Amino acid sequence: MRILIVKTSSLGDVIHNLPLIGDIHRHFPEAVIDWCVEESFAALVRLHPGVNEVIPVALRRWKKRLLNLATWREMRRCQQQLASIPYDLVLDTQGLLKSALIASRAHGIKCGHAADSAREPLAARFYERVFSIPKQLHAVTRNRLLAAAALGYRSDDRLDFGIQSPAVAGEGLPPRPFVVLLTATSRDDKLWPEANWLALGRRLQANGFSLVLPGGSAPERQRAERLAAALPGALAAPPMTLDELAGLIGQASAVVGVDTGLTHLAVALQVPTIAIYTATDPGLTGVFGSGFFKNLGGKTQEPDPESVFAALWPALA
Repeated sequence: MRILIVKTSSLGDVIHNLPLIGDIHRHFPEAVIDWCVEESFAALVRLHPGVNEVIPVALRRWKKRLLNLATWREMRRCQQQLASIPYDLVLDTQGLLKSALIASRAHGIKCGHAADSAREPLAARFYERVFSIPKQLHAVTRNRLLAAAALGYRSDDRLDFGIQSPAVAGEGLPPRPFVVLLTATSRDDKLWPEANWLALGRRLQANGFSLVLPGGSAPERQRAERLAAALPGALAAPPMTLDELAGLIGQASAVVGVDTGLTHLAVALQVPTIAIYTATDPGLTGVFGSGFFKNLGGKTQEPDPESVFAALWPALA
């Protein structure tokens, strides 16, 4: 049996989709599973040994360059690749119009969310088989239940993201043990005040932990550098690829992060994690896994540094 999974973005959504790969292999050990994903997240999917081939798409980049002839050539090559493989099943777990259109280009029985279950109900029109999955469940559970319904098995309680931290060079890293602070996120209202990060960082340093602060974009790196400068000995990490970040996070004693995909990655790697929410409710999309993790805060419920440290300390002690 050959299966195509379509889950293109975002980083957190892709991570929430990882457990169904192990589920499928437990019920169909000989299954060959390919995954179509946004190019910027392809390195993460490749960390899962149960994924045979990663088919990258570049919807975000293509959207910005629709008048470029090279973009249309690249889109055509991607469509030809999707159409060249005979799949037994094409499973779109994203439930968006864009993902349904991608799934429609592949050969195989198209499966996905029913209109009452999909994030964009119109997407259900592109599937041959649809399934209603309760919306009040966590995203990880919804993905697993959709795959189970499409393939005819019963989902169990075992939860395994199936990825391990890749090896990274230790040069330039602070001495262990260290804690990674993920201070950057996609929206300003999801940020935790810098004064809170400084208070938490000082508590961690006082208890013998070094600090690493990654940052992607220029504003994110500037924030990390400001915080590191005020926390003597802390490291503002240089720009890193996604698999390099996975390697860094995998070596950490713990991770504290705001509502960002990398915080979900830490949980998937089974690193003790505290997720801080200030603008959204973590109930259905918060961090979720089988190791030590806690979701703190919520919409208009900003946690204070002391409560974050107290929640994290049992994992560090």
